[in-house]
Amino acid sequence: MSNILILEDLPKIRAWLKQLVADAFPRAMIAEVALVSEALELMHSLQFDLALIDLGLPDGSGVDVVAALREQQPDNQSVVVTIHDDDEHLFPALQAGAFGYILKEQPREMIIEQLGRMHHGEPPLSPSIARRVLSHFAGSRKPAERTSELPQVVLTDRESEVLLRVAKGFTLPEIGAQLGLSRHTIADYVKQIYRKLNVSSRAEVALEAQRLGLFRR
Repeated sequence: MSNILILEDLPKIRAWLKQLVADAFPRAMIAEVALVSEALELMHSLQFDLALIDLGLPDGSGVDVVAALREQQPDNQSVVVTIHDDDEHLFPALQAGAFGYILKEQPREMIIEQLGRMHHGEPPLSPSIARRVLSHFAGSRKPAERTSELPQVVLTDRESEVLLRVAKGFTLPEIGAQLGLSRHTIADYVKQIYRKLNVSSRAEVALEAQRLGLFRR
């Protein structure tokens, strides 16, 4: 990561985030803003690899910045960093294009680790958020929808074991420890699962797997 944007209106939290980013990406150049309008203006002159975005800001919602970055800087990876873990904040952010969703209440070391794993293409997603996504779509599935009417995706038994743990929010090393496999082997399984489901994030994999009925097979 070379250029990173931090959008947070509270100075103390902004300084905390800046230190987190510096620890996770020591060579990155960091830009800090406190308002949605400042972030949108800065995007016209700078390209960002990563943006850490709060949601509740004095002049609007960080979701607008997530959406703008997806449209104007498609290579950017936007990560929401917030106190909000409810559906009303989570799903609009994911639909706008957020690559990850981290809760500020997490331990500092955990956030740094989650950000660092982005180098391997792993979206930073709080475990409770992954479970909320899965629970939400499990409850919203229409009774009339039939698995037989949906595209058939065939997973091996091992892929199914990995998928279930990914959807529950376990990290790759945690899944590896549970299944007696290396982190790199688990990463290969995750890549195959993502390819078969045609998704690119933990949030999407939980949603798509539930839609296809893979957790009931």
